[in-house]
Amino acid sequence: MAEKVLELLSAKRGHFLLESGHHGDFWLDLEGLCHQPHRLRAMAAELAKAISEWQVDAVCAPLVEGAFVGLFVALDLNVDFTYSERFRRPWHEGLFPAGYRIPAALRERVRGRRVAIVNDVISAGSAVCGTFEDLESCGANVVGISALLVLGTAIKEYSSAKAVPLISMAEAPNHLWAPTECPLCAKGVALVDVEDFRNSFSA
Repeated sequence: MAEKVLELLSAKRGHFLLESGHHGDFWLDLEGLCHQPHRLRAMAAELAKAISEWQVDAVCAPLVEGAFVGLFVALDLNVDFTYSERFRRPWHEGLFPAGYRIPAALRERVRGRRVAIVNDVISAGSAVCGTFEDLESCGANVVGISALLVLGTAIKEYSSAKAVPLISMAEAPNHLWAPTECPLCAKGVALVDVEDFRNSFSA
């Protein structure tokens, strides 16, 4: 399954500043994930089957690409769907400067309901952790986290701390470092902000 997901994406090796604030040596351009929707649809169906035992009332997925996966999964499970939007927390320094929140019109609709978080690819878990925290603030009962592909171990540690199951179709190793501990910085390798890298394609 990891190969199937990676076939839809552009993978880059280098020295990247990631959304979570971590530095990494691997980055996936997720915009290509939905270019062939029939292939994504098939992978989402496998994920839906795997999490069907959670008996959820709704699926919540972070924008942008994760929400497309989540919508397919919700269709297969015949449950409600909602999403979370990214926002920058200017008062939050260090790691995880971006937060995620459920739109105002949908917040009451998840209160007291069993919700599964679905994403495309999880590495540091910035989007998933932010979504989890905001769902809890809405009064939702988050019953599990799922993704097509999990990179590294960060989200496993988070799901364990939250005492919820984690299901993924595939896993792959990944390197993440806090900026002060990054060996690539120590070697003087130029750092690329993934936001700038992504925007360079649309400039």
